[in-house]
Amino acid sequence: MALRSDLRVIAEHVKPGSRVLDIGCGDGDLMAVLSQEKQADARGIEIDPESVEHCVSRGLSAIQGDADHDLAEYPDDAFDYAILSQTLQTAERPDLMLDELLRVGREAFVSFPNFAHWQVRADLLFTGRMPVTNRLPVTWYETQNIHHLTVADFEDLLREKGVSTVNRWFFHREREIGHFAANWRAEYAVYQLSR
Repeated sequence: MALRSDLRVIAEHVKPGSRVLDIGCGDGDLMAVLSQEKQADARGIEIDPESVEHCVSRGLSAIQGDADHDLAEYPDDAFDYAILSQTLQTAERPDLMLDELLRVGREAFVSFPNFAHWQVRADLLFTGRMPVTNRLPVTWYETQNIHHLTVADFEDLLREKGVSTVNRWFFHREREIGHFAANWRAEYAVYQLSR
C-alpha cells in the first residue's frame, strides 16, 4: 500500500510489535501498514464516522472520538507511540494536545503543514490572499486548519515544554529535503518526540 510520505516515514520508524494509537486515523491506511508489516497493536481514533466505519470494515480497531476531548480517557503510557498526522493545526489547543500525546504514548510522532513554506509566503505577498497549495488544498473558509503553525513555531513550543526531538524529517512535495532552511523550504514536517 502506498502511503503519504509523512505516514511512510512514521511507519519506517515504529518498532515491530509496538502498541500504537493513531489519532485522526482517517481511513486507517497507516494502521493497516503497521499491523501487517510491523505486527503492531494499532488502534485509531477518528472524528468522522464514515472513516471509522471504513476502518472497521477493513478489520482495523478504530473508534469515533474527538481528540481534543477524548484522549483524557486513555491511561498514562498506554501506548508505545501516539501518532498525530496532519491534525495538530486543527486542534483547539495544540499545546495541550502535545501534552496528551506524550502522556498516553511513551513517544509521539507529529506531522503538520508548514505555513512558512516559500510558496505560502509568496502567495500571501503577491496576491494578498490565503494560498491554496498541494498541502493546503482548500480555500480559507473551507479549511479545518485553525492554527497556522510553522516549523519555527513548533520548535519553540517543544523548547517551552521541554520536549525532546528524537528525529525530524522535512518534505517538499513527496520528497524528503535536508534540515537547512526547513522553515522556508519544507511544505510539511514530521517529528518524533519524547519527554
